[in-house]
Amino acid sequence: MASIMTNASALTALQSLNATNKNLETTQSRISTGYRVSQASDNAAYWSIATTMRSDNQALSTVQDSLGLGASKVDTAYTGMNKAIDTINSIKVKLVAAYGSTDAEKEKFQTEIETLQKQMKSYADGATFSGTNMLSVSTASGTAADVKIVSAFNRDASGKASISTIDVNVESIKLYDAGAAPDAKGILDTARLGTTGAATTSAQDPTLGDDPATGDTYSVAKLSVKGASDGQISQMMNVVDAALKDMTNAATTLGAAKSSIDLQKTFTTSLMDSIDRGVGQLVDADMNKESTRLQALQVQQQLGIQALSIANGSSQSILSLFRG
Repeated sequence: MASIMTNASALTALQSLNATNKNLETTQSRISTGYRVSQASDNAAYWSIATTMRSDNQALSTVQDSLGLGASKVDTAYTGMNKAIDTINSIKVKLVAAYGSTDAEKEKFQTEIETLQKQMKSYADGATFSGTNMLSVSTASGTAADVKIVSAFNRDASGKASISTIDVNVESIKLYDAGAAPDAKGILDTARLGTTGAATTSAQDPTLGDDPATGDTYSVAKLSVKGASDGQISQMMNVVDAALKDMTNAATTLGAAKSSIDLQKTFTTSLMDSIDRGVGQLVDADMNKESTRLQALQVQQQLGIQALSIANGSSQSILSLFRG
């Protein structure tokens, strides 16, 4: 039936052309943005997942920066500890040389020992990075606070976020503690029993020149061979040897922390790459596919325009029915 009121063919052609134009807009948007899902209306579930994972990746980037900062702090402390170990070995050599020497010679050795003691303090005080010093601290009371290095940003199955840290126990590695009332002094400024070298909170200053007394204590930071008897120098060697052992253990602790940080940095980098790939698989557009689809839709658009033109032209043929 021919009608001048309703052109069914034109309506069908128009609907088809509108659908083609809409698909063309979608494809052009994907090509211009590079995303198959660029907003929530494209795919709400994928967009939500991708947005959360991108946010987590930004947090991991900050974790990576924190690990780099933490590595520098540990490296600085490790360098200071190694230099202090070299210096305390030199003090040990001077003590051995002072054993059995004359008082005049002991005075000369003491001058060298004092220089080495000042050098160790300088190493500890200088081992500071970004305001953090693990070797020379000042604890008002109790124990020195751990240095916490952010190592991971985690999200569990329920979506709850949490932070993991690598903790460095400063209390076990500090060389000096200038605080008023810490629970324990540092490895080098703590009082140690001359008999065993063990650290103690009950200091008992020896009377230099006398035979060693039970309970006599010495501090590596304040050792003095000037006027000391050979028995007392022997006890000083016990103290230095025990302190050296503690410093070696402290260096091991720092080395283990450094290794953990390096491993975590490598893992974090790999994790960020994995998240990027996962997000890409969810929301990135396949440019080969979209390019092919674009060409097909452009052809459909041209055909749709022609079909609509033909459908609109059919009503003109009705005029020929009324021409005389």
